[in-house]
Amino acid sequence: MSPRWNPNPDVRAGRHVVYNLHVHLVFVTKYRRGAMTDEILTRCEEIMREVCTDFEAELKQFNGEVDHVHLLVHYPPKVQLSKLVNSLKGVSARLLRKEHDSHIRRYLWGGHFWSGSYFAGSCGGAPLTVVKQYIENQKRPV
Repeated sequence: MSPRWNPNPDVRAGRHVVYNLHVHLVFVTKYRRGAMTDEILTRCEEIMREVCTDFEAELKQFNGEVDHVHLLVHYPPKVQLSKLVNSLKGVSARLLRKEHDSHIRRYLWGGHFWSGSYFAGSCGGAPLTVVKQYIENQKRPV
């Protein structure tokens, strides 16, 4: 890259790609039951950081309440978001149930931890109106 270019730590480069992909994820506990404690949230963050590292992604931000968690993940384009989500939910559910079974069993039953659905919102970069205007103003060859 040009030495005049100020490197942005969020803009990463691969062999044939330069990217800056962030996603906001929200996972809700099954039946929206309040099974989370501070200790469980702390452990959940550790687990999800490890899973993200395995996918060459980075967990930028994590927080939650008694019945849901929010994640901000910076991920490479080769990662299929649905596979990342399945791994985040599957690994965390398995390990949290194993490590905190007596507490979690009071709130959740049937071997479930997370609801089957999730929220994923792309974020970062320019607003859509700016991108649309930029594309619209390209000098098309005649």
